[in-house]
Amino acid sequence: MNCPLFSPFPLRSVEFANRIGVSPMCQYSCQDGFATEWHLVHLGSRAQGGAGLVMMEASAVLPEGRISPQDHGIWKDEHIPGLARIVEFLHAQGARAGIQLAHAGRKGSTASPFAGDGWLAPKDGGWQPVAPSELAFAPNYAVPRALDQAGIGAVIDGFRQAARRALKAGFDFVEIHAAHGYLLHEFLSPLANRRGDSYGGSFENRTRLLLEVAQAVRAEWPAHLPLFVRISATDWAEGGWTEDESVRLARLLREVGVDLLDVSSGGMVPNAQIPAAPGFQVPFAARIRREAGIATAAVGLITEPAQANAIIAAGEADLVLLGRQMLRDPYWPLHAAAALGAETSWPVQYMRAAPPGSPVRAAVARPENG
Repeated sequence: MNCPLFSPFPLRSVEFANRIGVSPMCQYSCQDGFATEWHLVHLGSRAQGGAGLVMMEASAVLPEGRISPQDHGIWKDEHIPGLARIVEFLHAQGARAGIQLAHAGRKGSTASPFAGDGWLAPKDGGWQPVAPSELAFAPNYAVPRALDQAGIGAVIDGFRQAARRALKAGFDFVEIHAAHGYLLHEFLSPLANRRGDSYGGSFENRTRLLLEVAQAVRAEWPAHLPLFVRISATDWAEGGWTEDESVRLARLLREVGVDLLDVSSGGMVPNAQIPAAPGFQVPFAARIRREAGIATAAVGLITEPAQANAIIAAGEADLVLLGRQMLRDPYWPLHAAAALGAETSWPVQYMRAAPPGSPVRAAVARPENG
């Protein structure tokens, strides 16, 4: 059966075995930014489950770029060996491995979801968060310190150094996190950016930092490997970042060497009215793909195999990235293939459990990136 969802997707020198990916999802399970056995099993099981690409959660490029003290990090070389072990296992299951590079901005220094909500003071393990302007995300969040030029330079260099470490760990692609109200998104949105210098005001100024970060990462990241950027296509709030601006930004990112936009939405303000429903963000990915001429990934309440397959078949996106659904069912891609009648690879150790009569084959490890 012809099944677009299970067709290969080439991007630069990397080929993804199918169009299904695991979204980066924070696990809040680290100490000092180090990946643990939890991350190996969590990500490894999704690779065993047949996803073509598996993305490591938001990984802070600087210590103050974490959301919580339990966040994952990639701000020092000591983080590399643990990541390399995870990448090696993902590759052995046939998946391509990615990592999301992030800075939390004014949403930083907060308690993990397991421990409450709101700002953590330095005496409780927190720190002073930074942002484009001195505007708190919510009343129970800290008022951030506005970044000066030296601080902006440190952020750009943090992303550049993180890309270098990701390459040493063996990742096939990196994603720059510029969505969900975190630092780079904060610079894009007038709701968080009230600066009067060259990083605030006009569209050209508000997009400057993200473009500089993308250029710095692209300069460090080899030309044969893909670069993703996650954006929030709209703030869902009056006076905020808009869908039209996202299309303009997508064209600029394509020009500086970005290969794919991971298109989400929201996260800038706590009171946004978001009309969440199955596939509600797919039109954003479709429009950006059509009007900006760049590959996109669709996200958000994509749960059913037929739904995901229809997105790819209609040319609305090049990939579908699943989050919560992958938490519910790590083997969703294998189950989706069975439902759609598509051929896919099962771990050889699990072949005895493959559905009778399904077009399955034993998984073969893919080569490392070159």
